Amino acid sequence: MCREVWSASNVGFPWKDLPLVRTRSVVDGQSAVTGRVSQTLAARGAFAEFLRRETTGGFLLLAATALALLWANLAGGSYHDVWRADLGFGPSWLHLTHLTAGAWVADGLLAVFFFVAGLELKRELVVGELADRRAAVLPVAAAAGGMIVPALVFLAVSWGAPGAVDGWAIPIATDIAFALGVLSLAGANVPASLRVLLLSLAVVDDLGAIALIAVLFTRGLVPVWLVAAVVLLVGYAFAQRRRWRSPALYVPLALALWMCVHASGVHATVAGIGLALLTRVRPDPGEQAAPALRLEHRLHPFSAGLVVPLFALAATGVPVTASALGAVAEDPVSQGVIAGLVVGKTAGIVGGAWLAVRAGVARLPADLGWRAVMPIGVLGGIGFTVSLLMSRLALDDADAQQRAATAVLVASTLASVLAMIALRLSGAGRARAE
Repeated sequence: MCREVWSASNVGFPWKDLPLVRTRSVVDGQSAVTGRVSQTLAARGAFAEFLRRETTGGFLLLAATALALLWANLAGGSYHDVWRADLGFGPSWLHLTHLTAGAWVADGLLAVFFFVAGLELKRELVVGELADRRAAVLPVAAAAGGMIVPALVFLAVSWGAPGAVDGWAIPIATDIAFALGVLSLAGANVPASLRVLLLSLAVVDDLGAIALIAVLFTRGLVPVWLVAAVVLLVGYAFAQRRRWRSPALYVPLALALWMCVHASGVHATVAGIGLALLTRVRPDPGEQAAPALRLEHRLHPFSAGLVVPLFALAATGVPVTASALGAVAEDPVSQGVIAGLVVGKTAGIVGGAWLAVRAGVARLPADLGWRAVMPIGVLGGIGFTVSLLMSRLALDDADAQQRAATAVLVASTLASVLAMIALRLSGAGRARAE
């Protein structure tokens, strides 16, 4: 059962079955209180359903991005003061003492988004669009092309400039949250298989980028914390296999896993993906929905309505002044970032998918043609999350980091606009005729 159908049948709130008892023995005051409680719960359920709409998340994302740009460029001092505020705590061995407000959003809250995205990916791999192995190979091939070609384009454009050799990893990643948000704004006629393809290749893409961070840029990888994280993942898998359902078990386990992954030096959002891929997706006999679908249903409003917009607010406040844009236009590294994301991503994703299909190891979904795949390649050029992180890790000079961040914003904006145009031209972005 897909998330949308199950959501529609449950109206988003499990308290719908609570009886609203009104007997003659109930005094008027008690009846009034009960009625108000029922109305409050119903309102919460309706609000949750509103947040579950894909277009709602997309509009909130764009609004948060616009607010971040205005805030950073009109009152930049306060913007940076807020997100660089020190919110660290705990003993030093937990590695939480140095976390800023922005880091808590990017490393902490964003793990919830990756968990929800991972749940959807796991469901599609087991019982959905990607259950066919040849269908599952397609996003892997597209993601591989979407990492290799942008790096080559970056090097070709920026070769010989300071930082060119170090910055090749900046344009290789796709921002899942932003890409899905832009896709959600395209209209009601976007095929589900198109969204699944984007989601799956973006997850593979980001996992590859995170692996590169671990191999190339992590200076203090701590094996003991990695081992602890693996032990917790094994414990989670065991609990899923035993059909244990208590939040009193899973919530502390998830928090402990996040802390272990963060302390290990690996990007903490990997914890969310790891848990998601181990969550059971097939319902047992007599079970209305499997844990993956229930968790996705409950967490999606929180992820789309709070986590992703808050991340956009914290991550996209980069300067777009005339001087900043002029510096980007004259900087070969920034030019390489823009070309890698806008041109390289499109060519790499579409080219990787085409080669895999031609080789016979992958296949396109039945309802998609190459004309519909092109917008996915363009959407892959939306960077932000990992691209901004890569720019900070790969470039040592603060000015170079700032130029690269502005270049990522410019490229992501261009990719978003071009993707909307490509979706419209392909027919995937037109609303259904009633």
